[in-house]
Amino acid sequence: MEPVNESNWAEPGHGMQFRHDMPFGARLLDGGGTDFRLWAPAAERVELELEGNLLLPMEARTDGWFTLQCTQAGRASRYRFRIDGTHGVPDPASRYQPDGPNGPSEVIDPLAWQWRTPHWNGRPEHELVISEVHVGTLCPEGDFDGLRRRLDHFAALGITAIELMPVAETPGKWNWGYDMVLPFAPSSRYGSPAALKQLVDEAHERELSVILDVVYNHFGPEGNHLPRYAPRFFSTRHHTPWGAAINFDGPDSETIRSFFIHNALYWLQEYRIDGLRLDAVHTIMDDSRRDILTELAERIRRGPGRERHIQLVLENDANEARYLRRNPTGKATLYNAQWNDDFHHCLHVLLTGESHGYYGDYVDHPTDHLARTLTEGFAWQGEPSAFRGARIRGEPSADLPPLAFVAFLQNHDQTGNRAAGERITALAPARAVRMATALLLLAPFPPLLFMGQEWGCEQPFPFFCDFRPELADAVREGRREEFPDHEASRIPDPCAGSTFRSAVLDWSAPDTPAGNRWLTFHRRLLALRRLHVLPLLPGLKADAASMYRRGRTGIATTWRGERGQLSLLLNAGSESTSGFMRPPGQCLMALPLLPEGDESLTLPPWSIAWYKDS
Repeated sequence: MEPVNESNWAEPGHGMQFRHDMPFGARLLDGGGTDFRLWAPAAERVELELEGNLLLPMEARTDGWFTLQCTQAGRASRYRFRIDGTHGVPDPASRYQPDGPNGPSEVIDPLAWQWRTPHWNGRPEHELVISEVHVGTLCPEGDFDGLRRRLDHFAALGITAIELMPVAETPGKWNWGYDMVLPFAPSSRYGSPAALKQLVDEAHERELSVILDVVYNHFGPEGNHLPRYAPRFFSTRHHTPWGAAINFDGPDSETIRSFFIHNALYWLQEYRIDGLRLDAVHTIMDDSRRDILTELAERIRRGPGRERHIQLVLENDANEARYLRRNPTGKATLYNAQWNDDFHHCLHVLLTGESHGYYGDYVDHPTDHLARTLTEGFAWQGEPSAFRGARIRGEPSADLPPLAFVAFLQNHDQTGNRAAGERITALAPARAVRMATALLLLAPFPPLLFMGQEWGCEQPFPFFCDFRPELADAVREGRREEFPDHEASRIPDPCAGSTFRSAVLDWSAPDTPAGNRWLTFHRRLLALRRLHVLPLLPGLKADAASMYRRGRTGIATTWRGERGQLSLLLNAGSESTSGFMRPPGQCLMALPLLPEGDESLTLPPWSIAWYKDS
């Protein structure tokens, strides 16, 4: 198998085309025909099966590889690999599965798409305002084209980056995307590879970056054929909450590591994706001296990251700050940022009073935890977590800039992992949610909104999937076991079509009086961020934030930098709090309005004020 090296970065065609070459899968040959490669170390023989029942023997090479160059296959040819004369399986590196993960793969010509935005280099990290979307429920169409037709909504709102929940092929008619089984193939439910490229191209025309959520910690439980012919893809020593861990550190792991490194490069190069969000990396088990997360980021920084603003974001319950370090110039060496669950959890406890599950770690001192996230990034930086059985969680993060921490008030996890999928607007007073929204959108962290949040959407986003009957029953039982009895009765059937349809956004809601008020509020805050906060962000220094507390729920914070300072006064509680000192500079916004002139201020319940001094 050829190594990953600089010769494998995307190849421009005639200035408007891009292809990422890989040492596996199907590659169209310049002179006609197609080159096929499969790693099947447990197979004795492999045949290429083309439409029309044409079977062509593949040549067995060293180390479990089978190859074939043939003229009978070309663009749009359908094919499978037949293992030992019995099992027909799709290409694990298939670029497209028109009939789903159990159907034939299709040969795709990456150079067929003519890019209109080949010189787009992405948004720098300080400009990020992210909207997370699930393609299947964003709109009634439930596909790439439906999202594409709504890009103007996001641009007008002030969003600068669309983050797609996973779009790789999964089984069934609906899925969150984390049950990925064919990581190179855009889901046939959402449209063709060309449809995804058109979505990205038109996003770039509107100066919107596109970030893709990818799953490198496990394969889904249905439609994964790798165990039949490449069982060494999976670890015999490590396990995840979803089954066998991927083999990143055992025998043959170099092949598996290369598979996922190429997957990342493929999305960034062939689809011109501007960044990746890596799902649940704390469940990636790798005892190598240079772990897969480090190698992956280094390859990207050496490749597309040399010339483009590539945003690499982690979901990491372990709060491992070492992956987020900066070089002396302030540039990320590996990963740009991490989803900051700590910010969400302590704020959620303050808004709702909930104390179950992981919220229990924040109940005793939620305001102290929030203050620490505002000034140091993580709330948990090496302390024992009661929720995790007193296991030490986190690493020191005060030396990291605010841009290393993606903040959010809701996302797919924090809604969908609830029993009924409720959003924050159904759980907390509107006044408190408005305060929290102003905190989220004007703080110096990259903010993330979850689709519909901008109009105060109250539709649930429940967990849903579509599996074969026996697996569906196991999912239903597993969901019930996650919650106490009084909550379990509220769980909608995760495999029912009605559950999926309940999450499809109603695009008439923004036009209602309540929806319009929320939408106007978000637009105004994001306009303030663009005009006043964004210019300060590149110069904000790590270790330069200060804070003082007032009362039980009051926080005053100042972030200082080369271009000025940003100050916050916050009362995250239902009682008035006194003793705040008015910060220097211009008041950007206050909710509610504060009296002018007085240097000492009392903040009413659920209130916030932002100041800028430059």
